[in-house]
Amino acid sequence: MFRTLSLRVNSVLRNSINLNKPTFVVANRFMSHGKTETDEEFDNRYEAYFNRKDIDGWEVRKGLNDLCGMDLIPEPRIIIAAMKACRRINDYALCIRFLEAIKFKCGGKVNEIYPYIIKEIEPTLTELGIDTPEQVGYDKPELALKSVNDM
Repeated sequence: MFRTLSLRVNSVLRNSINLNKPTFVVANRFMSHGKTETDEEFDNRYEAYFNRKDIDGWEVRKGLNDLCGMDLIPEPRIIIAAMKACRRINDYALCIRFLEAIKFKCGGKVNEIYPYIIKEIEPTLTELGIDTPEQVGYDKPELALKSVNDM
């Protein structure tokens, strides 16, 4: 019974595929016809999103997650708005994690970009009482073993 079923499925598949005919694939590019957002509009949108007075913890996390998922480093004014939103919802740890994510996103240019960002947002960090990950000590592993090459 299984043999009969497999033979019938095989013949149906061969007839439907029909390997003898050449097939042509037409490449279509479906481009977005929508309006593209400028950098200034993007910055204004996220700054307004984080500056909302009624923003809750879930929305702050969603906005930060969206920013971290994009291939960009946010402008300092977006970071400042995000820090203020984190303090409004009283989530200090989220501030630190977001600063860590920004440092990670700097990649190979971390020595150039990250100090610039910290310099730009330093007055806001001081005003809100937020320490950088380096001030807290998160830039060094707590329980890491010494390398055998350093001994």
